[in-house]
Amino acid sequence: MKAIILSAGQGTRLLPMTKESPKCLLPLAGDTTNILRWQLDQLEEAGVTETIVVTGFFSDKVRAELARRTGPMKTRTIHNPFYKVADNIGSVWVARDEMTEDFLLMNGDTLFTVDVVRKLMKEGKDAINVTVAYKESYDDDDMKVTLSEGKGSNLVAVSKIIDMSEVDAESIGMMMFKGRGAQMFREAVENVMMNPEAVKRYYLTVIDMLAKMVTVGTVEAPQTDWCEVDFPLDLERANSVVSGWQERFGKKTESKKAELKAV
Repeated sequence: MKAIILSAGQGTRLLPMTKESPKCLLPLAGDTTNILRWQLDQLEEAGVTETIVVTGFFSDKVRAELARRTGPMKTRTIHNPFYKVADNIGSVWVARDEMTEDFLLMNGDTLFTVDVVRKLMKEGKDAINVTVAYKESYDDDDMKVTLSEGKGSNLVAVSKIIDMSEVDAESIGMMMFKGRGAQMFREAVENVMMNPEAVKRYYLTVIDMLAKMVTVGTVEAPQTDWCEVDFPLDLERANSVVSGWQERFGKKTESKKAELKAV
């Protein structure tokens, strides 16, 4: 399985922390990791064999981060020269030639555990599968989702401007395309980008459009297993959350080692 991470943005809502650093390299958990490194580690643990990072702002620093990695998963970058003038659909467009096989697509500011990736890869049965989370209420900045028949059903709409009375979940910024789903998404992006105004859109507007024509499945991500980083308060929370994940998965690793030793 291949993964594509969209990490080209400037992260202006996190200034001054992003004045000299891309958002994806902001440190986490006492500087023991950073956003991109955590994402890559989880993907590798889940069995992803190759990850392409779409870069833009301070792309040289992202390339340097990847150069320091070791391990079985291949990593490389694609540069988005339009990152200052286009929304994240521009990053999807520059990576479209990578969408020729099954792949995962995710935002560069979505943090998640390996369990989220594994669950998506195991339970995503449709050509297009979107990972969603459920909570009691949603705000204006959430990427809101309407489902066909409530929790666990297919996605019929995704947008920040869905009426609150019609919101069933939120997209966490991770999805999987299988078989013809990869081709459908790639072709839809190419068609949308024929419109000059398209550069101002989120790539999820393409998913919203496709959901009107084909089945878009959903897979749940528990609220305890993901978070995103948009604002300084988000980064504070992410530091705490990732520290907790490190402890949680560290204990799992030690238990596994003990089991193997006992055998």
